[in-house]
Amino acid sequence: MKTLFRGYLDSSLILRVTIALVLGVAVGLIGGESVAAWLAPLGDLLLRLLQFLIVPIVLFTLIVGINQADVGRMGRIGGKVFGYYVLTSALAIVVGLAVASLLSPGTGMALDNGASVEVPENPGIVSVLLSIVPDNILSALAEPNLLGIIFTAFVFGIALLKMRHGDGQRELGDKLYGVIEGLNAVTMKVMSGVLQYVPIGVFAIVAGTVAKQGMDTILSLGSMVVVLYLALAVHLVLYGVLMSVFGVRLKAFFREARTPMATAFATQSSTGTLPLTLNAAQRLGISQSLYGFSLPLGATINMDGAAIRIAISAVFAANVVGMPLDFMTMVEIVLIGTLTSIGTAGVPGAGIVMIATVFAQVGLPIETVALLTSIDALVGMGCTALNVTGDLAGTAIISRNEGERAPRTADATAT
Repeated sequence: MKTLFRGYLDSSLILRVTIALVLGVAVGLIGGESVAAWLAPLGDLLLRLLQFLIVPIVLFTLIVGINQADVGRMGRIGGKVFGYYVLTSALAIVVGLAVASLLSPGTGMALDNGASVEVPENPGIVSVLLSIVPDNILSALAEPNLLGIIFTAFVFGIALLKMRHGDGQRELGDKLYGVIEGLNAVTMKVMSGVLQYVPIGVFAIVAGTVAKQGMDTILSLGSMVVVLYLALAVHLVLYGVLMSVFGVRLKAFFREARTPMATAFATQSSTGTLPLTLNAAQRLGISQSLYGFSLPLGATINMDGAAIRIAISAVFAANVVGMPLDFMTMVEIVLIGTLTSIGTAGVPGAGIVMIATVFAQVGLPIETVALLTSIDALVGMGCTALNVTGDLAGTAIISRNEGERAPRTADATAT
């Protein structure tokens, strides 16, 4: 048993995660919901462990990162990060509309008039912007409100940077920075232990997801699922092209990105995968002052996968009711979908909220959302994986644009 455990620890993390994905699918299809229910606590434990790490990782990583840069650079980086997220979200919707228009998912299907779906309330962009500034720091940490945590870390990080470079409080600032730097190192050490459990949790979550969806659901809406994953693949290729243009080495990038991608695919949580995404950025040699800001923000507002889902869902719904989209409606979907993908960030059932919001604005029947909820988990897995990839790709691109050295791959044995 000891030899087996040692072999598990010594093997590559991505190899373990890949095996876990394959076994999870097999067990889910063969064992059914009874086996999935028995495995559920193992998956819940992984999600709890990842959520457990989010607050200290975001808080300490961003404060330390800010204190390794300067205020002027942080402002410049912020503009580039936000611009990248908005542009790639719009591009994702264009890709989704193009692929879906070409392949026409939903053609020939009929709408069930008795179908209904309860759509969570859309808080809107204004509410999301206000939530950036928490009215209570402790409540922001407890929820957790990721935008509020980023704001808190940013404000206190800048204040600490000012202390360390001032005349009167430099010694006190350096001592405080040393404490926070130590807490950040301890958090990373805890994360290295959590990484060893990731394959077990991924296996349990995938088995449960496949068992609950079943083959009937997969086959009945198969065209929608296939078209969506083709669009996700096209957008992934575009990431590769952009990274190549900016000099990011793709082999090194995907070697490190594949573990957070696979984990995001299984867990369907960009925020939950954040500890692994931050670890991948660190191993790529990207500066902490950049990834400590861009990745937590991206996990909250950058949803390229969800944007593609909006576009394909709109074409699917239009085909189901027999009213193909015209050019101006597609333009409207691009504009509304881009804003909506940011405005619903972090909301439970965010995918359904975004789709319902766009449908209401462009006149598509809300009843078609009920059809899409039956494959919510299947499409959510791929969309979340692309969300995480987009965050990391953007961070690598901005790293090169800022003149940082080419992202490198850390020693593979570290995983």
